[in-house]
Amino acid sequence: MAPLSLIGVDADDTLWHNEPVFRMTHRRFNDLLSAYASEEELERRLAAIERRNLALYGYGAKGFTLSMLETALEVSADKCPTSTLKEVLMAGREMMAHPMEPLPGAREAVEALSRNHRLILITKGDLFHQELKLAASGLGSLFSGVEIVSEKSPDTYARVFERYGVAPQNCLMTGNSVKSDILPVLALGGWAALVPYPLVWEVEA
Repeated sequence: MAPLSLIGVDADDTLWHNEPVFRMTHRRFNDLLSAYASEEELERRLAAIERRNLALYGYGAKGFTLSMLETALEVSADKCPTSTLKEVLMAGREMMAHPMEPLPGAREAVEALSRNHRLILITKGDLFHQELKLAASGLGSLFSGVEIVSEKSPDTYARVFERYGVAPQNCLMTGNSVKSDILPVLALGGWAALVPYPLVWEVEA
């Protein structure tokens, strides 16, 4: 194995809980729209609209909230009352304000890695929200850089590694998503370490 000069670390569901907040909001959304469709149908329609909107809104709670509102209008044939739409909007706001909960041992692991390696946080999502969560985590000072990207592809990682002056074979990425944190870096000839999380968003499955 080549000597590691840089370690990239994912954020959501690697350093702190994220998917449970989305699952909780899914349940609330399904309850609010239960008069118009079954839970299975709502989940299917929301997933399709969310996938369609990723190219426009990107990842994160704000884009998810817009997708919930669009789904509510679609399944109700534009008959969803304003009060229900307001509840959906409030659910999205609460996601943004939800306390950041670090995963057990995350701080200790990052502190230990930072003693001998240069660490870079590499995460997807809304810039403002991710910055808020990082600030709340108290881990920001342990990273040499923070990269909040729109997508995690081989090209994205190549640009990040080049920006820090390190060849892919001297880089390791760690995170909970095989699709986003593992395979793209391996495709570049780099190294990767999976940190499993019990819940996986279907887009990352």
